[in-house]
Amino acid sequence: METKISKEEVRHVATLARLELTEPEELRMTEQMNSILSYMDKLNELNTSDVPATTHAIQLENVSRQDRISCSLDRRQALDNAPQSDGVNFIVPKVI
Repeated sequence: METKISKEEVRHVATLARLELTEPEELRMTEQMNSILSYMDKLNELNTSDVPATTHAIQLENVSRQDRISCSLDRRQALDNAPQSDGVNFIVPKVI
């Protein structure tokens, strides 16, 4: 495997991130970063010239409703299905 990042670079980045890595951790991080960067090289070999640029894996559309003034729910109707109410408000257990 080709070395893309050195142990000194890993140590420098760890210092910038204020991480204290042991010698085995530095070695493991160097190997893992090199593995990731080698995989990125493999992905760069793919021909993506016919693939359109995307911002999401699936196309999304805004599903927001129009902002229109309408009548609100009647208080009595809102409280009809409440487990407990005093006729004006919902009654819920006290949470501290």
